[in-house]
Amino acid sequence: MRMIGSGPPPHLPGFLNALAGPLNHFGYWAVLLFVMIEDFGVPVPGETILIAAAAYAGAGRLNVIMVGVIGFVAAVIGDNIGFAIGHYGGRALVLRWGRYVRLTEERLDKAEIFFNRHGAWIITIARFIEVLRQANGIVAGTTGMRWRRFLAFNALGAALWVGTWVSLGYLAGKHIDAIYHNITRYSYYVLIALAVVLAGYIARHIVRRRRRRTEPASRQANASQAQSKPTARNGR
Repeated sequence: MRMIGSGPPPHLPGFLNALAGPLNHFGYWAVLLFVMIEDFGVPVPGETILIAAAAYAGAGRLNVIMVGVIGFVAAVIGDNIGFAIGHYGGRALVLRWGRYVRLTEERLDKAEIFFNRHGAWIITIARFIEVLRQANGIVAGTTGMRWRRFLAFNALGAALWVGTWVSLGYLAGKHIDAIYHNITRYSYYVLIALAVVLAGYIARHIVRRRRRRTEPASRQANASQAQSKPTARNGR
């Protein structure tokens, strides 16, 4: 389960280039390992290795079907390991060892609130959300979700997630350099836009908070004025 082609490996731009070594030496095993361990909480580039492996498939170094199948199996197994950790170990075990993989109590609390608010469908959507993807199975286990229900939504999410990134990497092929260049070029504009939106949101929140603080005082002042008017008339 290594390489099937002997052609030259494709050039991987930017951060993808760091994954050329594991793919050249271990092939499909690198895909299996990276995706699986990312999905039960270890912060490794599972998503990016799918893109890189698909680009290798586009160059004839790997089989794209095998990349997709292995990625899917690894994603499902990884999340089920996370589910078992959360289900049998509970919050105490997760918080004890989670700090070593950046899963703090604050992050776990936020993830649990998010899961409880949005229901089982978040298991599928969480695949595409950073942090939630890594904590997906663990949180589902700690919140007491039934395993069969988790397995169904988790498999659906894995299929969509793997299919999306493998297709992107494979179809990019020789154009991956140009695509990466355009993404990095326009990402600065996106970041600026996000910063402006975030600043507007924070300013709006501050204004609302100040209004909430001043409203009780203004109401009390109006009430005291209303009470003082009859008193003044009686005095006349």
